[in-house]
Formats: sequence, C-alpha cells, structure tokens
Amino acid sequence: MIVLAIDTAGTGCSAALYDSDRDVVLGAAGADIGRGHAERLMEFVDGALEAAGIDLPAVDRIAVTVGPGSFTGIRVGVAAARGLALALGVPAVGVSTLAALAADRQGPLLVAIDAKRDEVYWQAFAIDGSEATPPAIASVEEAKVIAGMHKGALAGSASALLREGAIAETDGVSIATVARLGAGLDPAANLPRPLYLRGPDAKPQAGFAIRRA
Repeated sequence: MIVLAIDTAGTGCSAALYDSDRDVVLGAAGADIGRGHAERLMEFVDGALEAAGIDLPAVDRIAVTVGPGSFTGIRVGVAAARGLALALGVPAVGVSTLAALAADRQGPLLVAIDAKRDEVYWQAFAIDGSEATPPAIASVEEAKVIAGMHKGALAGSASALLREGAIAETDGVSIATVARLGAGLDPAANLPRPLYLRGPDAKPQAGFAIRRA
C-alpha cells in the first residue's frame, strides 16, 4: 500500500510517500516554514511525489496529522487530505501528533506539547504504546502535578517545563512516523477530523456584528 502522509500541525509543513509492504519511505519533502502552510503544502506534496518517482494516482491512502497543534495548520492539512482522498477515491486517516511523538519511544511515556499561553497538551501512553489517557489540555502548573505522578519518561516540547533536568524538544513530528501509523489505522475509526483541545484564538466580535435584513 502506498501512503501519502501530510503534516501541517506545527511550524513544519511536510509530505512523504511510504510503501507499507516494504516499510520504506519512497520520498519526502518539506520545511519548517512557521506560517503559510496553505501556500506551500501542495508544493511539498509534488516534491515528495517527484522524489518517490511515482504519480498521485498510485496513492492508496492519505494520512494527515490532526493535532493538537496549530489551529490554522490543522485545518489546512485536514482539508487537503480530505480533498485528495475524495479526488483519488481512497481512504484518509487522521494521526494524532501526540501519538506520533510517542510512537518511536518505549513506554510508559507522558507526551507533553507546549500549547503556549501557559498551557500544555498532554497524553499518557502505556508500556505497550497504547493510550493510557485521552488527549487533554492543562495549565503548566496542573501539568507539573501530572508529570510528578507519572513514573515514566517525558517527551515533547513541554518536557523541560514540567520536569527539572528534562530535555526540551521541538514540536515537529517525523513524517515517516505519521506515514507508518497511518498505514496501520482503521479508516472507519480514524477519520481525519481536527483534534482541537481549545478554541481558536480569533473569535467573532459580537459588538460589531451587522444586523441581517
């Protein structure tokens, strides 16, 4: 099975083609762009296809990161994945960024991502890699208590905020890991829906609403 993986959940924007039968990444493209995912994503998809030496109709499945992460970036990636899946007539699956960060490590594990505004996205994983808790958001102080009770290792960009001596990591996930996880998911149970753990920063200004005729 050929999987097209897409990640726009953080500051990075990347795509990769993965052959699940051979467990090989055929080609990848991307960059840490900060913003502008909508303008650059298809450029990276084209770059990954070119590096893999295959055409888009050869893709059997789309895998996309669904968050938690950048509100706008997640919307861009999920919309692109749904559109490509519809055009190709193939399934699309959503991959959690927390699960992607946990996938290449040994549990028990607490993954914590710096959500800014003194908040942390977090999720605990068991020794076998299964989810021990659902994804959640907490204040830094609340997350410190959670980390203090957790007996395993920490991973993610908020690690240094929660435990003294922990190494701060980037928010980026491995696009190869996203592809591998996506290849193994049940499409019926893992539809590509944004995983938002808090509302968007931009909210309608009710005081300036225009009355409808």
